[in-house]
Amino acid sequence: MERKIYNKLLNWKKKYIKMPYMLVGVRQTGKTYILKKFCENEFENYVYINLDRAEDIKELFERTIDPEKIISGIEALLNININIENTIIFFDEIQVSERAISSLKYFCESENDYKIVCAGSLLGVKINRFKSSFPVGKICIEYLYPMDFEEFLKGIGESKLLEEIEKSYENNEAMLEPLHEKALKLYYDYMCIGGMPISILDYIEKNKDINKIDDEINQTIITAYLADMTKYTENIESIRNNKIYNSIPAQLGKENKKFQYGKVEKSARAREYESSLEWLISSNMILKCDSVKIPKSPLKAYIDNSFKIYLSDIGLLRVLAKITVNEIITNKNMLYKGVLAENYVAEVLFSKKRELYYWQLGSGKYEVDFLINVDGDIIPIEVKASDNTTSKSLNYYIERYKPKYSIRISTKNFGFSNNIRSIPLYAAHLI
Repeated sequence: MERKIYNKLLNWKKKYIKMPYMLVGVRQTGKTYILKKFCENEFENYVYINLDRAEDIKELFERTIDPEKIISGIEALLNININIENTIIFFDEIQVSERAISSLKYFCESENDYKIVCAGSLLGVKINRFKSSFPVGKICIEYLYPMDFEEFLKGIGESKLLEEIEKSYENNEAMLEPLHEKALKLYYDYMCIGGMPISILDYIEKNKDINKIDDEINQTIITAYLADMTKYTENIESIRNNKIYNSIPAQLGKENKKFQYGKVEKSARAREYESSLEWLISSNMILKCDSVKIPKSPLKAYIDNSFKIYLSDIGLLRVLAKITVNEIITNKNMLYKGVLAENYVAEVLFSKKRELYYWQLGSGKYEVDFLINVDGDIIPIEVKASDNTTSKSLNYYIERYKPKYSIRISTKNFGFSNNIRSIPLYAAHLI
């Protein structure tokens, strides 16, 4: 399936190929798939090495981080000749070896034109707790997120519909109603599936029948995440990580979605769980959205101690919350459908490298879901799961702060009225 990260890989090949390329992210986002595809398509030869399985090659890095000795050792162990002029080397699961990561600095500085790409799961956490010398400034690092709705539409062969969505967004004109309804239907399907490539492939293989998708796929991913927590942390921290992660559906299901340690465990205290919370945030398994009292630029200067926590993928959240596909497509659970819509928009903004902020006043009496900085103007974003767009909070915010304009994301068609830009949920990725 087509991924937007591929264009960044092409740019790396054109401009920065001397610097090893590291693609990081949580499991099952498709890091290995996209890097293998890139290596196969763009280079005459490539060597694939999974360091989690190749203990002998992993041991090479423990003995030396000299690039020439490492390459010679790989040639001898694999009984191959590596022509560095036309060969790219792909180190997968590189997070299992800090020494391998440290060696990337020397591959970059070598007079030889080595071409190195690597992938790592939960590497953000390993970087934060790195004991060896991390090659700052000597590698290109990119993060691979779950597939967004744009990639989802391309992946299921709906590029023409995507073009119509983009036209309506650019012109701020309503889509033709049949197209609008089709796009909404596919958004609801995406809400059920999420952005994990393996789940989207299952949907395609089931002839895009949402009633036939296998929830066990996303459940297995969640189980793997929890297993990774055990692999990379001490026992007590792993237990706390699990409790925080599993508390997210309940945290978001409250009327006031502010994160509360008491929802993780009865009588839990911040000092006991702060480290685990930061671990999960660093790994991007969860997304932190800070509360802002005064909506001014820079937003970071006006945050308070309150925050919300979202999950990294809407499909994982639905399965973790044990919401059935039928509840989504028949509107039987509109309250939590709103939670899923809000989580979806958080993912979209985060994948565009925007820090997440929301505004609240009076302990949640008034609350605007998200704030973004557009050329110095703070723009409020309200998210609705339906076409019922009445909101006292946004109206109060507009009256009090008079933003340049506001954005409302809902099931309503494109439009602009009362200085509020209406954007359908299926077009949130275009903001």
